[in-house]
Amino acid sequence: MLYFLSDYTEGCHPKILEALAESNLVSQPGYGEDLWCQRAAEKISALCGGGDVRFLNGGTQANLLVISALLQRHQAAIAAETGHIAVHEAGAIEFTGHKVITLPAHEGRLDAGELDAYMRAFYADATHEHMPEPGLVYISQPTELGTLYSRAELTALSETCRRWQLKLFADGARLGYGLMSPACDMTIRDLAALCDVFYIGGTKVGALCGEAVVFPKGAPRGFFTMVKQQGALLAKGRVLGVQFDALFTDDLYWEISRHAIGQAMALKAAFTEKGYPLFADSPTNQQFVILTKEQKERLEKDVAFNVWEPLDDGRFAVRFVTSWATKPEDVQALKALL
Repeated sequence: MLYFLSDYTEGCHPKILEALAESNLVSQPGYGEDLWCQRAAEKISALCGGGDVRFLNGGTQANLLVISALLQRHQAAIAAETGHIAVHEAGAIEFTGHKVITLPAHEGRLDAGELDAYMRAFYADATHEHMPEPGLVYISQPTELGTLYSRAELTALSETCRRWQLKLFADGARLGYGLMSPACDMTIRDLAALCDVFYIGGTKVGALCGEAVVFPKGAPRGFFTMVKQQGALLAKGRVLGVQFDALFTDDLYWEISRHAIGQAMALKAAFTEKGYPLFADSPTNQQFVILTKEQKERLEKDVAFNVWEPLDDGRFAVRFVTSWATKPEDVQALKALL
């Protein structure tokens, strides 16, 4: 069976497993006060041009903790209609007491002009005090469709957020794949300069688990306590610190990301050469194509992939994902099946 189901179907990159084994018997304080968490935070902060770095276990946990920490109790988050917090997080944000307001998605992206128009209409409504007040804008980089915000698009969003006093939060569960894509025109420092908070995904970029949340202007007061209060504080915080220290030693994070992008582009070329239409033109490690019912059923016998959504004409949009563990021979085997 060929696996293109997701970028976390394997354990972790061998160098991370090696680092975990080597550090296993070294005694260190808990709750993220160990030397590896401190060292990893320093490395990431230096890359981003400063700021506070906090380690959490997973993406949904990071999203709900960051959003609930940044919003006042009467406020809501704005996301694209395809945004992860609006679709695939089981209402986690609403469970914290904050509504998710959705705006149209353009290949997964929010449009700054439409955001501005929404905010103008909101405050022009004489009854707006009866509604949840937008306080934060959530985006994903890359988006859920594997597409990217350009530097100009993110700058426009950031300026609109400043105009309306909205926090800008970027979900970076697959950030490495975005930044290492040939189509990306920004750096991690650009992201840090334009966002109030973002996170560097580890779970989907080679780690066993973990996300590194970056607050470029400093973490909100009481964030550590909120993490503890909501059951998200890992006593053996070293498990996250060791992994991120390994990821940001000798450019491993970027090496993993470049490898996955290379395999994804080979995969994309295989589909287009064989005449399969693309559902989304993704320059990152998620590739979306359209299959007939017959093609899908035949391919499912030998390949694990996601059925993204059924289309009105009876065909299916499906997703293939590459990672650090994707081998060139796997891509060639898939091409032969196509």
